[in-house]
Parts: sequence; structure tokens; C-alpha cells
Amino acid sequence: MTIELEERTMPLGLPDPEFVSIDGRSIRIARGGAATGLPILLSSPWPESIYAFRNVWPQLEALGPLIAVDLPGFGRSDAIPADLTPQGMGAFYVRLLDELEIERCHLVAPDVGTAASLFAAAMAPDRFATVTVGSGATDMALVGDQLRTIIEGPREAIDPGDDAGPVVDVIEALIAIQPPQDVMEDYRLSSADGRYMEAAAYVRAYPQDLPLLQRLLGSIETPVLVLSGRTDPLVPPSNGDLLEHLLPHCRHEVLEAGHFVWEDAADDYARAVTDWIRSQGRFG
Repeated sequence: MTIELEERTMPLGLPDPEFVSIDGRSIRIARGGAATGLPILLSSPWPESIYAFRNVWPQLEALGPLIAVDLPGFGRSDAIPADLTPQGMGAFYVRLLDELEIERCHLVAPDVGTAASLFAAAMAPDRFATVTVGSGATDMALVGDQLRTIIEGPREAIDPGDDAGPVVDVIEALIAIQPPQDVMEDYRLSSADGRYMEAAAYVRAYPQDLPLLQRLLGSIETPVLVLSGRTDPLVPPSNGDLLEHLLPHCRHEVLEAGHFVWEDAADDYARAVTDWIRSQGRFG
């Protein structure tokens, strides 16, 4: 694994990121937090990046070492075609832990990380002490119309162009608390120059992979916390209800937010994650 620091001109609320090379992919990560304790891995939502965690990061730092990662094809990380399905991305989580020499961690994987992290927990249950998910589709019958268009519509109809300006417009329309300009620019660059269309292949694999995942859920023993936004138009809380019904050890909490729960309800999100990790996923 080779490491290269990212050049930045403005602080964006996380420690200076670095790029690590994993099997030919350039993967952006940021590391910080406490020096001891079980590591906490946070994976980026779409169409944002690791900077989506800028407001929850300071509240998690005392819990243990923190690693934020832009998943392959998302944020500023590169992908290979095998990554761009939930099942394939699940395998990447395990590969990333191997590369970072992390034997076991807490995984916080909202949005597109939801299905992938559950595949990972099924593949390698000993690697994850707890998993936190939410705002990610679990059944095609439960997705909102706007997300369904991305999944099922013609590719040309969802192309935001090389500068990805329309992606910024969508974020601004859906988010209650507007990110700083430098953060929004990172989000734009994460989708620019064809990156949005590359990432869209991942959600367009939902019709094939979500039924596979549902058949595995009953075998996943890892404690799972689902955090949903009450008014999420893309992934309504019913997706979390399904996980709570099918997973053996699952708690579903609905927060007062839309889709971008980690941004619009950052304090409540961080508090829920902190309590979950400190309890090691124990109920009661």
C-alpha cells in the first residue's frame, strides 16, 4: 500500500486526507480520533464525500481511532467495475480492513454503504463489532420516486454533465443546513467528469443485489443500528423498518431530518452512534 497526502487549500473540517493505493485503486481516507480503542470506520454517502462527516467527527473522536473513507467510485476514490454493486462493495470493506491492518472495527456506513456493509457483515462477521446504517435502499418497492428514476431510468436522463452542477442543485434542494462553499465544491468535484455516472452504476445494481441481501439478513449476527430521516423522500424510513424486521439484532431509530441525516441532525446522529458504540450494540 502506498500513501500520498492530498493537497488542499482550505480546511474542510476533517484531518488532512491522504490517498492510499489498494489493488490499483486510489482511495481517499482521513484518519484521526483517539490513539487507543476499537477503530471506527465511516464510509461516505452519495453524492457527497467524507466531508459529510465534518460535523459528527469531533463528537466521535474520543471513542477510538477514526477512519473516514470515500468508497470506490464515490467521493474522490477510484473504482474497478467489480466494486460498483452492493455485493462487490461489501468485499471492498473487508479488503480495506486488511490493507489498513484493522482486525475488527465499528462500521458507520450510511446511504450507499447500507447494503454493502450488510453484505460485508455476512461475509466477515468477526471483523465488525457493530454496524450503523440507514438512508440506504433495502427493497426496490420502498425507494422514493427520485431514487427510482436514477435506478431504472435511461442513463442519458440522469447524466449531470461534466461539471456536475445539477448534482449541487439536488443537494441544495434536499438538505436543510447548507454546507460551506468549500465542502459543496468537494461534493461537486466528486461527481464531475463522469464520476456521477460511474457511481450511478452502483445503485442501478439494486434490483439484482437487494433480493440477494434480503436472503442473507437473517444470518447476520452483528448488531445493527439503523438511523433514518423521518421525511427522507429518497429512502423513506420503511427501508429501516424492513431491516429491523429481518435482522436478528437490529434497532431502528427515526431522527427528525430528511435524507442527509448526518448533516441536518448531526448532533442527534452523533449521539446515537456514540451510544451504540459504547454499548457495543447491546440492547436494553
